[in-house]
Amino acid sequence: MKKLKFLVSLHTRENDFQMAQALSAEAAAHKLGVDLEIVFAENDAVNQSTQILKAVQGPAGSRPDAIVLEPVGGTGLPQVARAACTAGIGWAVLNRSPDYLPDLRKVASAPVFAVTSDHFEIGRIQGRQFAALLPQGGSILYIEGPSRSTSAQKRTAGMQETKPSNIQVTMLRGEWTTESAERAVQSWLRLTTSQSTKIGLVGAQDDSMAMGARQAFLKLTNDEERARWLRLPFTGCDGLPATGQKWVREGWLKATVHVPPLAGNAIEILTKAIREGTKSPEDAVTVPFSVPPLEQLTPRGS
Repeated sequence: MKKLKFLVSLHTRENDFQMAQALSAEAAAHKLGVDLEIVFAENDAVNQSTQILKAVQGPAGSRPDAIVLEPVGGTGLPQVARAACTAGIGWAVLNRSPDYLPDLRKVASAPVFAVTSDHFEIGRIQGRQFAALLPQGGSILYIEGPSRSTSAQKRTAGMQETKPSNIQVTMLRGEWTTESAERAVQSWLRLTTSQSTKIGLVGAQDDSMAMGARQAFLKLTNDEERARWLRLPFTGCDGLPATGQKWVREGWLKATVHVPPLAGNAIEILTKAIREGTKSPEDAVTVPFSVPPLEQLTPRGS
């Protein structure tokens, strides 16, 4: 039996969830006897497209049997997907369900599918966490992912759906990295409005951005002001055992939302479909949950 070869394309090495994706892909590939190459797009959609097209358009013997990607942009690279499909290469999209998938599945000879997180539910859980932590209401500083990201858009929509009406949200924008969130908070702190807004909680759409916000406050030179900000509850998402869950245990974060890595699932689905000649599901969805459980969250100061 021919040894399968897969290419995995991820956003960046500077995000703990992306690195967890890489580790889950490597573990699944090792278990299944699959050759694996992982490339990082450095949060650049054009770079990601170029990297993947290079593999798709390479000599027939060097091409991967399938490509697993978490798109940097919101489109899911439809033209690259069609090129891969035409070349007989499998196509698995992580954390997106692009509109082109149903049509591509009709004509593809190789597996085409998505493995997604329930981003609406991730946001809903975070909104419920805010309600538990601020039962009297108040204002929160909320750091979203990139505007082009459908994952970020859905998490925001879910959060807005479940947060109580007595909680007001000030939105900042990050790029799923610690550094981007730190810069966003530092820029906000320079605004006069930041001094007049009484924030009761800092929330972020991933744990690394929550920690980036903490770093921004740690660098404040006024001792009283720095202590006031760092006393606030901080929450994030992803909840990986070695990062988000660890930070909750250590008290750096008050809560997170566990989002299981997806790349290993995609490797397993691709391997089974190719080796057995079976049809893959169009969309496999993972289930997030609150860390700690919602019923264990207590308001600040209680």
